[in-house]
Amino acid sequence: MTVHNVLIANRGEIAVRIASTLRAMGIGSIAVYTDGDTDHLGACDTAVRLGSDSSGYLDIDAIVSAAKQTGADAIHPGYGFVSENADFVRACQAAGITFIGPPAEAMDAMGDKIRAKDTVAAAGEPVVPGSVGALADTELVAVAERIGTPLIIKPSAGGGGKGMRVVHDLSDVREALVAARREATAIFGDDTLLVERYLARPRHIEVQVFGDTYGNIVHLGERECSLQRRHQKVIEEAPSPLLTPELRAAMGQTACQIARSVGYFGAGTVEFILDGDAPESYYFMEMNTRLQVEHPVTEMVTGIDLVQWQILVAAGERLPLTQEQISLSGHAIEARVYAEDPAREFLPTGGTVALAHFSDSARTDTALTTGSVVGSRFDPMLAKVIVHAADRDTALADADRALAETRILGVGTNIDFLRALVTNPVVISGDIDTTLLDKIASEYHPPVTPPWVWVAASVLLDGESVGGTLWDGKSGWRVGEHAPRSYRLRIGESTELVRLWGDPVAEVGIGDGEPVRGKVHCATGHVSVEFAGQLHCADAARTDAAAWIATEDGTWHADIAPEPRLRHLDGEDEDGEIRSSMPGVVRVVSVSTGTVVEREDPVLVVEAMKMEHTLRAPIAGTVTVSVAVGDQVAVDQLLATIHPTTNPEEGSS
Repeated sequence: MTVHNVLIANRGEIAVRIASTLRAMGIGSIAVYTDGDTDHLGACDTAVRLGSDSSGYLDIDAIVSAAKQTGADAIHPGYGFVSENADFVRACQAAGITFIGPPAEAMDAMGDKIRAKDTVAAAGEPVVPGSVGALADTELVAVAERIGTPLIIKPSAGGGGKGMRVVHDLSDVREALVAARREATAIFGDDTLLVERYLARPRHIEVQVFGDTYGNIVHLGERECSLQRRHQKVIEEAPSPLLTPELRAAMGQTACQIARSVGYFGAGTVEFILDGDAPESYYFMEMNTRLQVEHPVTEMVTGIDLVQWQILVAAGERLPLTQEQISLSGHAIEARVYAEDPAREFLPTGGTVALAHFSDSARTDTALTTGSVVGSRFDPMLAKVIVHAADRDTALADADRALAETRILGVGTNIDFLRALVTNPVVISGDIDTTLLDKIASEYHPPVTPPWVWVAASVLLDGESVGGTLWDGKSGWRVGEHAPRSYRLRIGESTELVRLWGDPVAEVGIGDGEPVRGKVHCATGHVSVEFAGQLHCADAARTDAAAWIATEDGTWHADIAPEPRLRHLDGEDEDGEIRSSMPGVVRVVSVSTGTVVEREDPVLVVEAMKMEHTLRAPIAGTVTVSVAVGDQVAVDQLLATIHPTTNPEEGSS
């Protein structure tokens, strides 16, 4: 079969990544999109609209219709959305369109975690102790009591850490099951759950396998994916610093046997969990019947274009290499750049990208550009920064340098946290596990704000330091002494009063400090500050009422700090306000106006970027609810207010 045109049933960076290989192979690319989600279209030859919202990427009929409409020979699903939907594979077959991926039967066997465990156990391969089959909550509670804690609850369908709950106390199992079912239903349309033993020092190792329609199956080495936060991968590398050549060969052979047991062909990943203290004992977790987000690190160490292999296999060709011809060279690391705020417990962020620039020293997979709008409809991953070096230490250093050269302004990201991660001594040692990143996150502090950054931010927000008459702008001109222009700025948890004299700026004062000579020059995308005898240059942007400043030492987001609020006269405490810390959708309102709650009682659940966030009462009192289920909410929007209970004896005479 000859492939002339491929429809990419996906969006964002993976759509751009697939399109690049299609272009290199001389194959036409067809994009699909929904309203407001068009960043990936420039990478493709043509595009078809699927609808107004994100559900279009899940609409099997619409995708198949788009393929027919554009004369596509094949469909590449990327990852997520319909990539592991066996019904979609069958719909492609019925329409006479080649699906670039495994057969529907293999998806049926491996796409469901429960059936996958049963299949692998029947083949004599090790699986993690836990539940078997689709069970009711009471049965899952019984399994939890039998295997003990710690344990993990996770949806049978899907992946990416969505819907998972780690439970350390058996008394929390029932509440965790309810939350996991609700999230699994919302994300995957299937509330079937698994309960499994949670290893104390787990390492997450996955093996890339590849098969063709002639029964040939090979593995392309492993990826270390233990650096996860809340079960979502953040840093991946190949090969793993833990595995010996003997263990690598054994796990690779096991992965191939598992793939062979279900007649697998195409790209697939067999995921294992093992104890970092006893790696020779490894357990099958699941098989992802698609291309993985982290596939670039395998490409870097093998020199193989996995998307090209997928297309060749789908076209009916044999695998280009045998197992003996595949070798690993050097070390590769991938860092996922997310739209999230590490200083605020990694809550999702959003907004319009004022500047997007990526390092020339690394491979960056992204669809993000200056002007992109980052909302709450999709996964928060913005880009993947990938490096390859001769050894692991060099790769970690290269990753740090590439991240330092990456600029995303206008939207909060985890770039500074990623740099702290790849330079952390424990990470460098290689003695990592899936619990390490959360520990590092709890100790993380954003880069300290240098004094000159406060000055640069104030001038960017000032916006009045250009020309005009004496009566224009805010230069502080008056008869006699010039008055300073004062700004109370906020960067993270810190606030400072910054005073500017002159137009253009000639002197600056920070806080209670004496004024010092200063000079600031702003140009499109850049700012330079002469302060305390030193010259500082940075990338910079202004968005609405915020200033963004970035150097290789960090990225800072400044805005005008609100004046301190006073306690309301009616006795209402400002601490009783529950505000949304991210853009999202209200999914659950656990109380109604007039309900009396205790401190830490759940009040609302807001979903942002496919993750649920429970908001709890900050104080005890009576609730006033300001939103309803289904409402779209913005950052800092008031959702509910807790009015503290008034002691009747207070104020009496």
